[in-house]
Amino acid sequence: MHRIRLVALLALLVSASNAFTQVQPAAYPYYSRVNTFGFFGEYSNDSSHMFLGFAEQRKLLNFGGMYSRRLYLSRLVDWQYMAELRPVILESDQVYNETLVVTSPPSDAGTFTLRGLTYAQACHPFSENFRNVVDGVIYSETETVTCGRRWTFAEGFSPIGFKWNFLPRHRLQPVFTGLGGYMFSTKPIPVSGSGSFNFTFEFGVGLEFYRSKNPSDSRFGTRSIRAEYRYHHFSNDFTATENPGVDSGMVQVTYAFGR
Repeated sequence: MHRIRLVALLALLVSASNAFTQVQPAAYPYYSRVNTFGFFGEYSNDSSHMFLGFAEQRKLLNFGGMYSRRLYLSRLVDWQYMAELRPVILESDQVYNETLVVTSPPSDAGTFTLRGLTYAQACHPFSENFRNVVDGVIYSETETVTCGRRWTFAEGFSPIGFKWNFLPRHRLQPVFTGLGGYMFSTKPIPVSGSGSFNFTFEFGVGLEFYRSKNPSDSRFGTRSIRAEYRYHHFSNDFTATENPGVDSGMVQVTYAFGR
């Protein structure tokens, strides 16, 4: 009788163990969240004509937050609506400082300086002497150009966006994102003839690493870290006099959490 009870107990334990092993993965088969919140920082050290923008040597440093809502989930893809808010955007334009020193004729001699000029082209410092003779009069001058930077504060919002996480059963997932919105700055950017209001859009690819798939593991739910490279563009769509546009390669790091 004791042997039968022992065998029955062992069978019950094995059955419970198998049931637990089967139920637990089924309860949380995906590294995914229904609602996701996050904070990010992103930076671009330069700009160039990648696709649409022509303004060169612009820098961007942004900090903000994001929200996403799951729309569809399968073995292959986790599709989410996403929006990003950027309350802190620091945009840097190169500025030209031009100094003209006239030495001849004496009646025109003097130093003339223009500072803070902005152009779409990259700034390269130089100094050059010019000398010419017209009707026996010698004209002589020296032009010097130095380069500086002007930082402008802005803020932006991208309310239209989507995010696709591929292979959501895996802890490390490839990610593709696309967003569109606007940016408002305290000064015209990227040149003085541009406006303070610009439209923005961006596309990114990267990887997202999930720390766990069980939302009850932490009071913040399922947590992850995402790193992306993004093509970022802003321009005023010719709502201002000049519209060179800016193309930037952004690196973004996001800490996300939710359930």
